[in-house]
Formats: sequence, C-alpha cells, structure tokens
Amino acid sequence: MNPEAQTLWRAPQWAFSILLALLGMLGPFSIDTYIPAFAGISQSLGATPLQMQQTLSAYLFGFAFMALFHGSFSDSFGRRPVVLWGLAAFTIASIGCALAQSIGQLIFFRAMQGLSTGAGIVVSRAVIRDVFPPSQAQKVMSQVTIFFGVAPAIAPMVGGWLLVHASWHGIFWFLTGVGVFLWMANYFLLPETLHVSQRQQFHIKNLMAGYWKLGSDPRFVLLALASGIPFNGMFLYVLSAPVFLGEHLGLQPQQFFWFFVLTISGIMGGAFVSGRVAGKTSPKQQIRNGFLIMLIIGLLNLAANLAFKAHVSWALFPIAIFAFGWAMMVPVVTLLVLDLHPDRRGMASSLQMFVGSTANGLVAGVVSPLVMHSTVALASASVLMMCLGLCSWVFIRRRWPEIGQKALSLIHI
Repeated sequence: MNPEAQTLWRAPQWAFSILLALLGMLGPFSIDTYIPAFAGISQSLGATPLQMQQTLSAYLFGFAFMALFHGSFSDSFGRRPVVLWGLAAFTIASIGCALAQSIGQLIFFRAMQGLSTGAGIVVSRAVIRDVFPPSQAQKVMSQVTIFFGVAPAIAPMVGGWLLVHASWHGIFWFLTGVGVFLWMANYFLLPETLHVSQRQQFHIKNLMAGYWKLGSDPRFVLLALASGIPFNGMFLYVLSAPVFLGEHLGLQPQQFFWFFVLTISGIMGGAFVSGRVAGKTSPKQQIRNGFLIMLIIGLLNLAANLAFKAHVSWALFPIAIFAFGWAMMVPVVTLLVLDLHPDRRGMASSLQMFVGSTANGLVAGVVSPLVMHSTVALASASVLMMCLGLCSWVFIRRRWPEIGQKALSLIHI
C-alpha cells in the first residue's frame, strides 16, 4: 500500500470507483457492442460463422497474452503510463477495425484491441490495493464491479442501435470515441498510485523470476482458477449469444439487451452483497456461498433444459442467478490473490487475468462452437466449468486452510 495513499485521491470514493470501473468496462464493451452485429459483419465481409467466432478468439487471446505484461510493466514504470499507452493503442486498433475491408483485417485489428484493452482492468486492480487497506479494498472492488456492470448492460443496445442506423463500421468508430474519452479522463484524473520506493527494477531476468515465483505457487494458480474458470460458466452464454438468443430463443438483435440486463443485474447484485458483508463475514464463507449458489442454479438449469425446450420466459434467469453467485465471491478471491505476494501485486493481477483470459479464449474458440447449437450442451458445459473452479477452491481449503483466515485477520485491521 502506498504510504501516501490518503493524499492521492481527495474526491469522494465513489468517483474513484467510477473512474476505475470505466477502465475495466472497456473489455466487455469491446465484445458486447459488436455481438449484435455478427450477422451484418458476416454478410458485409463474406465471413463464415467460424471466422466470426475467430474475431472473438483473436481478441481474447490477445487480451490474455498481453495481460502477462501490463501488471509487470506497471510494477516497474508506474500505473499511469501503462494505462495511458494501453488506451492510446486501443484507440488506434479501433480505427483499424472500423476501416477493415476483409475478415482477415478485422481479425488482426481485433487481436490488437485485445492486446491493449487489458491494461485498464489489470492495472485498476493493483491501483485499488495501492490506495486502500484490505477491508476497504473489498468494498471498493465491489463498487467497481457494480459500476462496471452498467457497461455490458447498455453495450448491446448501443451496438444494435448503431448497426441499424450507422452500419457495423459505426460500432468501431464509437469504440474509437470511447478510447479517446477514457484517455483524456485518465490523463487528467488518474493519480500515480505506485510509490517510487515500491517500484521494481525492470530486468528480463527479474521479470522471469517474478513469473516463476507466482506461477510455481500452487496457491496462486488454484485461486486464479477458482475465480477465472467459473466465470466461463456465464461467459459461455455471452459468447454464444447470437445462436443462443437468436436461434434457440427467437430474439432479434435489438432484443439481446434483455439477456445482458439480467446477467449484469446478477453481477451487480452479487457485488453489492459482497461489499455489504466485507469485514463481517469470513472470506471462506463468502466464497462458499458463491459456489453454492452457482452449483445449485447450474444443476437446476441443466435439469430444466433436459426436461423442457428452452424458452425466453425462463431460460435467461438461471444465467443471471449464476452471475450473482460468481460476483459474490470473486472480489474476495481477487484480494486473496493480490495479497499472496504484496511486492508483486501488478504481476499477480496480470497472471490472474492471464489465466482467466486464456480460459475465455479457449471457450470462445473451442468450447462455444462445439456446444452453442444445443441448450443442453450449453448448460452441461456451464456446470462443468463451475465444477472445475469449485474443485480448485476445495483443494485450497483442505491443503492451505489458513489462506482465508489470514485475509480475515487483515480485514479487521
């Protein structure tokens, strides 16, 4: 934590949360705005459904790869420069997407977007821990998740409107404008939160040693899996939205927002509960409750899809409740990850994001195309990914029971 933390931000805490949430929202905004335009882009560029799915995979794998470095760079050069350079690169990549004349060009610039987008969300997590002690950090993390949840809720509506009134190119011109706005906002408002005395020297050998230290720590790997893999139980439906919503549920692209509104409401509700119980309920209890909700609703969703044909009147609600359970536990898990190695919080945030984003990319490129054409297969894959995260947490609980307890003692400082 920065020894001068109290002097870094003098405005209300909620304003700081909004600023950080705006950074974090760029990732989902870059996905959710153009999903309603899949059919239009495919027709315009003569792309196959597989190629359109590759525009998602390229973005996610680019995001995952560069996530390895954003946090490490910020540990050495400071938080502000990494955020500002990342936003500048995202803006240029968005211009490339808007001007793309072939599916190959679009895939390339989507990958460039992914390489740059992660700077905001990765570094913002480290910024929170730079400025706030553990109990307050959990509350701020929850506030960021709540504000952050607004973006995916409105992104499909924005994308659908732009598709109708300005073609799919307009979606990427809009993202270009978002990039410019965020660069200016952070240039003028975001303080440098990493104290000079806490910066790590940037040497490749030192960098590799840090990656090895974290990557060879089974506690770190299992906690990253416990937060990143269950997310895909929900994200799978987002990636499969054109087929799930359009073909299975019979919704028009302009109606996709109902799915996102419900899902994001679940995320915001879970994050709100997490913030309210911060310092009152043990981290282990919060994580257990989150997994219990995801397990129960995941199995009920699978049973319903086995018994009935999916219908819009009920098929969206299990995903929203699943999102609620995930959002209840993920702020706690994230803080546990960051506090395992306090001297490498930027790198820890990077590696956690890398694990989750790699899983996202695999789900987008491999799992989603295999299961999207069956609601039973979608529900089964969702439960399976939740169970992988649950197994990771159960193993941690049995092997290192002190992990959650240590965070609890810190929370009461």
